[in-house]
Amino acid sequence: LSAFTEGEPSEGHQPFEPPRFWDALGQTFKATSQEATKLSLAFSRPPLPSAEDCQKLSEDVQNAILAVATVYYSLPKGQGTTLRKMVRDAITEVVEGMIQLTETILNTPLQSLCQEQLISTGGVWEACEQATSVPRDNQAAVVSALAACLAVVKDALEEMEHALVEGQDPYSDIMEDDELGFRGNRDTYWSDADRKLLGPCMGLMKASKACLKKVLGVVKAYGKADSSEQIAQLDDLADIANEISPSVDELALSMYPPMNQLAVRLNAAKLASVLKKVLEITKISHVCPPSEEGWVQFLTGAVNHNMDKIKNFTQGEL
Repeated sequence: LSAFTEGEPSEGHQPFEPPRFWDALGQTFKATSQEATKLSLAFSRPPLPSAEDCQKLSEDVQNAILAVATVYYSLPKGQGTTLRKMVRDAITEVVEGMIQLTETILNTPLQSLCQEQLISTGGVWEACEQATSVPRDNQAAVVSALAACLAVVKDALEEMEHALVEGQDPYSDIMEDDELGFRGNRDTYWSDADRKLLGPCMGLMKASKACLKKVLGVVKAYGKADSSEQIAQLDDLADIANEISPSVDELALSMYPPMNQLAVRLNAAKLASVLKKVLEITKISHVCPPSEEGWVQFLTGAVNHNMDKIKNFTQGEL
């Protein structure tokens, strides 16, 4: 398994042919799925397969996994780190599924096809099926990565908006009165000063969502993976955009009472820095023609405006 997570594909001496690669990968996933079925059926009812049959089954499973690995290692690094990571992750799911199936068979008495074995076999089938829908180039891979980041940020923003709507006590939906007894604990409430600071913090979170939405839009519309420069620019965008959702989460967590305003300021500054970096990288890349520069400038201004407000509200904390 470590070979997939730590190893590096070689560039190879033959020119890379995408249709040939994806066809070969699909065939190896299909073969692996079939080997999982054969293995599971062989151990689905008594009697146990002979030692010779066990040896053959084991070799066939191993060869199927090695075939998947061999195809993966023919994917050059130059095709994009985001794409390669998605292919590697898909393959890792298949390998882990096969490991789980094998362990289930080894640990289960041979009486009849047990539920765990059915689930494990289905897990390999599903992993092989999902692996065939991996993005086919770095542009599609980066679109997928950005969409995943956007979904996480949307959830974080909605959660914080819900907490604010709950009123003075953001914990009212998760703490029952009879559990807490006296509901006068000020640690579960925002002060007036806290509430002032929440405004520009929410502004930063909304800017994060808008930023990812816009970047996703231009990568879909203008992103290309035809040259090494375009592929590298897309990877740079995906790498920095991946930092947005954890930065949003850190800011959101620090916004809950009892609020440490200095921690909020530091987390906001980190998020603002990440957002400005995303916008800078977008602006100088091929996905941003002159017609798209307006929103980049607008969002940069929005990030700076909210960060300036946060600095003003927390000046006394320094």
